[in-house]
Amino acid sequence: MVKRPRILLITRNLPPLVGGMERLNWHMADELAKQADVKVIGPRGAAALSPKSVILTEAPLKPLPLFLLVSLLWGLWITLRWRPDAILAGSGLTAPIAWLLSKLCGARSAAYLHGFDITVNHGLYRRIWRPTFKKLDHVIVNSTPTQTLAIAADVSWSNITVVHPGVSLPEASQPAESIAAFKEQHGLTGKKILLSVGRLTTRKGLREFVEQALPAIVQAEPDAVLVVIGEAPKNSLAAEIQSVESIQAQAAKSGVSGHIRFLGVITDKNRLATAYEAAYVHVFPVRHIPDDPEGFGMVAVEAAAHGVPTVAFATGGIIDAIGVGESGYLAAPGDYVALTQFILQLLLEPKEFRKKGALSFAMNFSWFAFGTGINCALQPTTSLTCSQNYKS
Repeated sequence: MVKRPRILLITRNLPPLVGGMERLNWHMADELAKQADVKVIGPRGAAALSPKSVILTEAPLKPLPLFLLVSLLWGLWITLRWRPDAILAGSGLTAPIAWLLSKLCGARSAAYLHGFDITVNHGLYRRIWRPTFKKLDHVIVNSTPTQTLAIAADVSWSNITVVHPGVSLPEASQPAESIAAFKEQHGLTGKKILLSVGRLTTRKGLREFVEQALPAIVQAEPDAVLVVIGEAPKNSLAAEIQSVESIQAQAAKSGVSGHIRFLGVITDKNRLATAYEAAYVHVFPVRHIPDDPEGFGMVAVEAAAHGVPTVAFATGGIIDAIGVGESGYLAAPGDYVALTQFILQLLLEPKEFRKKGALSFAMNFSWFAFGTGINCALQPTTSLTCSQNYKS
């Protein structure tokens, strides 16, 4: 009988925190557990929400130094008793812990890095955390732009693998009556919905979109309404926020207050799916901020999985998350005129016109493929599947 490999995953980015990185790490643990024995060290509250296939040990979420210290101590205990074959950091934050523990037991060390993991502009982080990346046995990145950032941080090209995040593909469309009820509940019946899903941070650029694009969209399409799902992050380590109040103030100043709805965070999968399928277009106006890049843009693929095209700026890893002309369009960074034109083009087309292309694009992403890619990076193999599909 072949012995299953043992993998220790250490990450702060897990539910109950809300966001793309949290969903990704949840799926990472779940998919790895299909091919390995997996133990996870994560934030307090995560155990109740973690996949049943993994064993999760909790560390205090805050303050950050305490989380790192407790994670290291638990890591020492697990490493010395369990002897994992690989130790994986779920982000750059826990990469030094993964590297240090791997040296104690001879395990393979790795980290899954997002763009901000590499570019974060913090003196202590850049002196201690970032140099660790090139010491790891392997670095896994979420997009080709993040790969470029890793190489610029002196990580060897041969030690990097690009593994795009996956997406949960719906088994069926939401019932028409559910979509109708959703629209009626939020005063959206007869409206053309522009949907924004995600945390309200400075990088996401929603306030700038309301100022520089929404007025022109509303003028051309008076039935257009921006529906915002998400809120400002409460436990983010570095992201600067855009409050609901600040976006509402901008909407009032721009004369579009009646064309925006804030629905808060929606965690129920069916309700979120209903919101997606009620929309004409998903807007993703992420700003180009050199020290705060968008690593991938999972929400664009999630929208595509529900048949909804995305319009975004071509910045960071978003270029990997949108199939131009298939699952949406990309405007040059900061070109709100082009962004507006692409959105209006989609609003004028029948919704079904772009649905097939978006769904087809989303089929390229799955959590199974994601898990296989991570496993290939953690456990070097000469198999054709790993060498062809995941080695960059």
